[in-house]
Amino acid sequence: MSFTLPSRTPSGPRRRSLLAGAAGVGAALLAGCSASDSSSETAKGSPSAADRARARAALDSERLAERYGAVLAVHPALAGRLSPLRAEVVRHAEAFGGGKRASASASPSVSPSGDSSADPSPSPASSSPDVPVEEKDALAELAAAERALADRRTKTLLEVPGELARLLASVAAAGAVHAFLLTEGEK
Repeated sequence: MSFTLPSRTPSGPRRRSLLAGAAGVGAALLAGCSASDSSSETAKGSPSAADRARARAALDSERLAERYGAVLAVHPALAGRLSPLRAEVVRHAEAFGGGKRASASASPSVSPSGDSSADPSPSPASSSPDVPVEEKDALAELAAAERALADRRTKTLLEVPGELARLLASVAAAGAVHAFLLTEGEK
């Protein structure tokens, strides 16, 4: 018996299916991996190392949420595309025990040159990130920030205990999906 393919096969995953899948998986994983898992923290590394990694992950997510907020303030036409991603980033911050900064609104400052080479994660001293004038550049900057953060979290996996490692892996995967969704419109 031969298998026949439908006449039109999709060339890749659809944006809605990726976003829905990432949101569903992320929500399920985040619900199971919340505030603290001190019982497993002694398995690998010290509790203080795990606490530092968790705090860093929360702060990174808060900063990323601020960047999303800044881009949304400068480019409100992107709200339909960016608001669900920003909401996920806020949930990530909350899952790591943060979220206070992430829910605050950012007051953006626009880079007149539209330079997208700026550091995608602002320093704690900066009150708001520079946002490129062009939407395309702003989206590229957000995608770069998501990729950089996902890479950093993936490298941290080996240094933290089980539950925190699983949470970091889940959030890093969600960040990779966000980066894909942010750059999908360029193709």
